[in-house]
Amino acid sequence: MLPSAGWLGLSYFTYFFSFGIFLPFWSLWLQGEGISPESIGILLGAGMIARFLGSLFIAPAVKKTSQLITALRLIALLALICSIAFSFGTAWAWLLVVMAGFSLFYGPLIPLTDALAATWQRQVGLDYGKVRLWGSMAFVIGSAVTGEVVNAFGHKAIMYCLWAGLAAMLVGMLLRPRHMPQDAPKDSAVQDTTPWKILLKEAPVWRFLLCAALLQGAHAGYYGFSTIYWQEAGYSASVVGYLWSLGVVAEVIVFALSKRLFRRMSVSQLLLLSCFCAVIRWILMGSTTALPWLILIQILHAGSFTVCHLAAMRFISARQGGDVIRLQAIYSALGMGGSVAIMTMLSGFLFEHYQGGMFYAMALVVLPVIFFRPKVTSH
Repeated sequence: MLPSAGWLGLSYFTYFFSFGIFLPFWSLWLQGEGISPESIGILLGAGMIARFLGSLFIAPAVKKTSQLITALRLIALLALICSIAFSFGTAWAWLLVVMAGFSLFYGPLIPLTDALAATWQRQVGLDYGKVRLWGSMAFVIGSAVTGEVVNAFGHKAIMYCLWAGLAAMLVGMLLRPRHMPQDAPKDSAVQDTTPWKILLKEAPVWRFLLCAALLQGAHAGYYGFSTIYWQEAGYSASVVGYLWSLGVVAEVIVFALSKRLFRRMSVSQLLLLSCFCAVIRWILMGSTTALPWLILIQILHAGSFTVCHLAAMRFISARQGGDVIRLQAIYSALGMGGSVAIMTMLSGFLFEHYQGGMFYAMALVVLPVIFFRPKVTSH
């Protein structure tokens, strides 16, 4: 039996360790298996769509907060089984099916874990920032370890690293936390869950989702093209890697200090702070590639991404019962999936024609957040 914070920290660590393997290296594994670049793009795109659908439909199928841990264990097992299926063949059609199946189950793990975190924030006073920072640290470790393993043993080691990460996640989830999540008292699942139609019509809810989608979606240009942009500016791959790491380090620090830094700020104020950081970051990114400014740009990741995510967790944890799971699912699907997918396609067009000017468009994307922030004062 683990303390609740320890159980959740282990879940975040093992998930993001495996994500630090999958996100940077899976295209390299596909290339090593003889898949063409065009086909790799389609496979990764199919995975993104399946991830979106999994977050949107599988996660909300969990009706009660008391079912969250059982659901996480089952979905982690299915994700591991689907990952093993990659070893059964490299025909393109087979890989397409397996990629879709894997992403369908791998995607909902984070919204369900975040829903559990939001529940424990309310029920046992969990410090979300201090727990979530283990995920950020694990992503860096997973990427670094896998890079060294691939250098030593070749691309086939990527699959074995992924299996190890997913198996560790499943084993960790099979442990029992000290405090199991409890359903709201005297409420059935139906009573305690707002119907979708009513939930999405609530002004604070749709305003929050719009702001999250804009702030998170604006990172698409950074995720997809900053490495190319900086290398074309003359920076080596190692310097680019350090810049990416700096952004994650800033993220970890803010997660660790979040309760102390932001306890007096409302959701609306946090979203405004994130918006200001994002506007400054994307304008600077389009304006210069000088190293001192790039260091500042990466430190601002703690504002553009982390503060927005903390605002989302604050907003969601203020809800009750099944609403927590539903909001977490749609936040993950829309803010962390759908909007990024759409903005990635737009960013590709803009980068091809305007290079760094693409980031000015990202700054414009987040400006509406100033006016659409939800009028809630939940802490």
